[in-house]
Amino acid sequence: MMEAFLSLFADNSIFNPPTLMHYWSGFVTTVQLVFLSLLIGFVISLPLAILRTSKNKWINLPIWAFVYFFRGTPLLVQLYLIYYGTAQITGIQQTFLWDILSEAFYPCLIAFVLNTAAYTTEIFRGAIEATPRGEIEAAKAYGMGVAKRMRRIILPGAMRRALPAYANEVIFMLHASSIASVVTIVDLTGAARDIYARYYAPFEAFLFVAAIYLCMTFTLIYIFRKAEDKIMAHTKPLS
Repeated sequence: MMEAFLSLFADNSIFNPPTLMHYWSGFVTTVQLVFLSLLIGFVISLPLAILRTSKNKWINLPIWAFVYFFRGTPLLVQLYLIYYGTAQITGIQQTFLWDILSEAFYPCLIAFVLNTAAYTTEIFRGAIEATPRGEIEAAKAYGMGVAKRMRRIILPGAMRRALPAYANEVIFMLHASSIASVVTIVDLTGAARDIYARYYAPFEAFLFVAAIYLCMTFTLIYIFRKAEDKIMAHTKPLS
């Protein structure tokens, strides 16, 4: 079977086993960056969204400033600030942090996490505040405290309402991850750039990557659509 696979690309000057393995390596890096940034960003954003609804300005304002900055500035600028800016901090190169920040992957991951956390915080905040007043009053009537209301009533409903907007954020992060290549990370776009430089074939190199991104995007859309249909099944008519 391997011989048949190799013979398929034997006469192809670009899409041969070495370049396909280079694309595969870039694909794995892209998936790792996107998955980790979304996972960590989700974990960070949920408590921030809850605190963002607080009436206490000393709790609300710092989170608002965080969200405002990371939603109001380009992700590329944030990546440059973290990747290049941290190296200018006096004394950081003598600390354990430099072992992490000296590798391009981790500053890029930090930038992606902070960016998606800011957007996701605002998505969840809106979904939490959209909780019908009647549900909250009913929970109070059952004697539920604030924490129990949040856990049993508010958050489950908010997650359902936030799912379509969060699906868009996931797809945005997938597309935005292509800028990782500007800080020497060989993701999908970086792999295409390497292959373009090697074979001087921009259309083949980048169209192939575009096709991969399209497949990944439509797969995510399908997954979220199925999840939304399942979660919102109780709202559909029986007939």
